[in-house]
Amino acid sequence: METKANYVLIGAFTLLVSAFLLLFALWAAKYSSDQSWREYLVVFNEPVTGLSEGSSVQYNGISVGTVEELTLDAKDPRRVRALLRLGADVPVKTDTKAKLSQQGLTGAPFIQLTGGTPSSPALASVDDRDIPVIQTEASALQNIADTANRLVERMDQVLSEANVRRVASTLENIESMTGAIADQREDLRLLIVNARKSSEQLEKTLVTTDRAISDIDREVVDKLPALIAKLDSTLTKMESAADGASGILNDNRAAISSFANDGLAQLGPTLAELRGLVRDLRRISDRLDGNPAGYILGRDAPKEFEPR
Repeated sequence: METKANYVLIGAFTLLVSAFLLLFALWAAKYSSDQSWREYLVVFNEPVTGLSEGSSVQYNGISVGTVEELTLDAKDPRRVRALLRLGADVPVKTDTKAKLSQQGLTGAPFIQLTGGTPSSPALASVDDRDIPVIQTEASALQNIADTANRLVERMDQVLSEANVRRVASTLENIESMTGAIADQREDLRLLIVNARKSSEQLEKTLVTTDRAISDIDREVVDKLPALIAKLDSTLTKMESAADGASGILNDNRAAISSFANDGLAQLGPTLAELRGLVRDLRRISDRLDGNPAGYILGRDAPKEFEPR
């Protein structure tokens, strides 16, 4: 009985130790796994059609993790929350951006991480939330879709009923104008013929004018040396005359200075006397006009004899 009891205890102890070692191994594996991976959150403001849990996450084209969970934002259902499971050594920086990409036209969608300058700090060291959030940017597919939507809206505006009526009216006006032009075909032909004749006449006139200008230019060029020689001789004579006048002024500087000082000073009294003389002469002239005999003989004029 004692031998059987020892075997039971030993077996129970062995099972307990084995279970403990198994649980410890599982915990250690999970701890090691948690240490080698890090979770990040990405919030998309666009549909993520085709993206699913387990989709690849790439950093500059290199696979660095997977999408662990996809959920709608409880506060805004237009936003999609993607929980990423990335390697702990992936350098996710504060300026790292996430966007939705696709391998070719028919490939599976995935999340592409870009950016991350060396001088930027790690996102996990700055973001104090439980799960750091990576900023997003619009994908190429979203840009194409937005552009297509804008083009469709503009096409709707261009092809509105009012614009369609305007285009129809413009076409009618063009048709009327072309009909009027067709009716005036003969007049247009004559106008074109007259324009051609005028152009030919203008060309002849320009040729004649050009020839005349060339002859004038040639004549001017031929006479230019003689003109330059005459101009040079004239300038030489003018320079000689200027030198002579300068010499005369230098030789008579004293006389000119004396005239300027003394002669001009006497000019005032002389002009005053001359003004008095002119006044006296005017007075004598007036008397001669009024009574010349009395003024000359010094008596009154003889009276005329009147017979009785």
